[in-house]
Amino acid sequence: MRPLRNLARSRLRTVLTITGITVGIWALVVFGSMANKINALIDGGTTYYSTKVVVSDASGGQLGTAPMSIGTLDAIRRLPEAAVAFAEVSGLLDPTQTTGFGVPQSYAGSDAGADQGREVFVLHAAQGRLLDATDAGADHVVLGSDLARSLKKAPGDTVTIHGVPFAVVGVLEPTLTAPDTSAQMPLAAAQRLYAADLPQVLRDRIPASQLATDIVVFPNAGVTTEALAAAIRAAVPGVTAMTGADFDRNVKSSTAIFSAIIMGVALISLIVGGLSVINTMAMSVAERTREIGIKRAIGGSRVRVVRELVAEAGLIGLIGGIAGLALGALVVFLANDAGRSNGTILFDLTPATAVTAILFATFLGMAAGVVPSIHAARLDPVAALRYE
Repeated sequence: MRPLRNLARSRLRTVLTITGITVGIWALVVFGSMANKINALIDGGTTYYSTKVVVSDASGGQLGTAPMSIGTLDAIRRLPEAAVAFAEVSGLLDPTQTTGFGVPQSYAGSDAGADQGREVFVLHAAQGRLLDATDAGADHVVLGSDLARSLKKAPGDTVTIHGVPFAVVGVLEPTLTAPDTSAQMPLAAAQRLYAADLPQVLRDRIPASQLATDIVVFPNAGVTTEALAAAIRAAVPGVTAMTGADFDRNVKSSTAIFSAIIMGVALISLIVGGLSVINTMAMSVAERTREIGIKRAIGGSRVRVVRELVAEAGLIGLIGGIAGLALGALVVFLANDAGRSNGTILFDLTPATAVTAILFATFLGMAAGVVPSIHAARLDPVAALRYE
């Protein structure tokens, strides 16, 4: 309780110093939660691409959704390096939606069980069930957790996608990645939706049943994804083949820079807060010079003086850290709650981030109090007693 009493001597200065720490921790929590969400998305992508090659039309880029003929699938299946290959179709739930921050709401269609058990990014149903072979050709859909929440839909309900009613048969468990904002449906249903949004000239040339936006290929035993991708590029003109290494190189590196920037902003805010702690403790030492001199004169050791002042500084950091965490958690909750209506979840506040914020604030306060406390401990007792 003594550190609290000492801090209460100058309430206004203490409150202002704690406010500085609070703002810094608030920034750390908010930006750290944003970085967590970005990293979760990227880690999900890394897992998804780790054991496969995703082939798409070169005109749409490696992550594009340009139309391609499903006839490409036959050419890929003939490759000795390919074990399993199947077509997928994906598109935006709202074709007019502009790509912003976060993962847009989308639909994705493929034949249930087409991966033949090779998929490592496995989805699980939180409600209802996943799609199976009996759903082929039916207008059935499984909604991602965020999408189901934003649409207020559950198994047994009906959701309209591009003017077509779909029966909701399941809701996925949260993954913190792209499937959370997607609608999973049979391939034939996705092909019809995708074809309806194409220009008339393309619809006349390619039947809906022959459309794909990408082809997923798993390599044969002993064949690396890089070797498979090279074989696909050599055998099939006009396509791109995305591997896990390509994903990390093209996406992960750029997001790592972004994460470093936002964390740097948070750390700058914390440094400013740390400087305010140094200023507060320096002024506290100046005001308590005679008190410190008395302690030293009656036998108080320098270690005790340092320990008491560092404890006070650490308490400032702890209180500021708790306040900053509470404020940051509130902002994260409100922002995510506001974004659920359109499936935009920007933040992921994890227990590790919360504990790190509290510990960082406490140690920052203690570190900021070291220099003033050492200065106080070195005061000559006689000179300190004469200080006015």
